[in-house]
Amino acid sequence: MRILGIDPGLHTSGYGVVEGRGLKISLIEAGYIRTNPKEETESRLEHIHKAIEKIIRKFKPEVLVLEKLYAHWKHPTTAYVLGHARGIICLSAKENNVAVFEYAATRIKKAIVGKGHASKLQIQRMIQGLLKLAVLPEPADVADALALAIGHSYMTRK
Repeated sequence: MRILGIDPGLHTSGYGVVEGRGLKISLIEAGYIRTNPKEETESRLEHIHKAIEKIIRKFKPEVLVLEKLYAHWKHPTTAYVLGHARGIICLSAKENNVAVFEYAATRIKKAIVGKGHASKLQIQRMIQGLLKLAVLPEPADVADALALAIGHSYMTRK
């Protein structure tokens, strides 16, 4: 199974493409999409949409995995800005007939690290170890995207 994990953001969206199931996972590609904060929101969303379309066409994933939206009451603006990016990503998946799965961040962290409240650094180190990477996956958005993809493979293995 080929899985595309995406950690969405209006400024930086991490992505990771893996193949396999359960403990037999191999890295296909990982990276990030950056937008210019000086541009208007519509242009930034268009940039994300085009980049995700390109990734989907290139790697042809069977599924796309996102983190469920979590909004802290102290930062409501973050949730709606993140919602814009997530909406664009979901649209790209639908346009390309790619199934979308969502998981709570705590569920993914528990699947990857064994602890639902693991730190960003713990996630990065675990992903580095699981994929036998020479360097820590950076920025953390890339590690989070890979964690989503790998976590999905763990939770759906047969």
